[in-house]
Amino acid sequence: MRPALLDNISHQALRLDPAPSRALGDDLPVVPTVPAEFRLLQACFPIVFQAGTGELPFQPVALMSLSGAGNLFLGPQGWEAPHLPWALERQPLMVGRDASQWVVHIDLDSPRLSEQTGEPLFLPQGGLSPLLEHRVSVLQALHDGLQTLPAFIDALLQLELLEPMALDLPLPGGGTRRIGGFHVIHEERLDALPGAVVADLHERGYWLPLAMAVASLSRFGELVQREQRLA
Repeated sequence: MRPALLDNISHQALRLDPAPSRALGDDLPVVPTVPAEFRLLQACFPIVFQAGTGELPFQPVALMSLSGAGNLFLGPQGWEAPHLPWALERQPLMVGRDASQWVVHIDLDSPRLSEQTGEPLFLPQGGLSPLLEHRVSVLQALHDGLQTLPAFIDALLQLELLEPMALDLPLPGGGTRRIGGFHVIHEERLDALPGAVVADLHERGYWLPLAMAVASLSRFGELVQREQRLA
């Protein structure tokens, strides 16, 4: 990785390949996310919680695979879902710091970048290209979401709304394989919350992401089908 402060002079000639690709590092079985993205993700992927370390005990992730065998939404014709997760779409941009403000850095070692092929990052007169402008907005949304994530996870833990996930995945030759290692929202506890607690979660902007995380669990069926087709 070689991060550099993005500017329209040093990087005027850079072009970006925006298409998701295994060769470009998008073949991930899990993709980290933030509550602000749950509404966009829930129609495509299961949203679960992966045990973390340090200050963030759990990280919400979108599942791209159940077996850990890569990203099942990367097909022969390209990306096979209506939404591309922000953590993939923001590549190769990253957040940097300039005193107390965040700035946009770019990974100059990214295989997405070239001076010969791809879409330009900057317009001839120096302004941001539509592609770069969109990716900067995605980076900002992801960055803003990360600032709120610790408080969101803390609220889930205080209300004991996370439970271990155990999913039995059918095997082609018969039998099952248990998928674990993640947590999901405990629906019964969520349903039993007092009205005052629900109102507080709604006021803090947490209720909609919780509802979207629960709704996303219906996508396990499609993920199982994808696993079986490729088995």
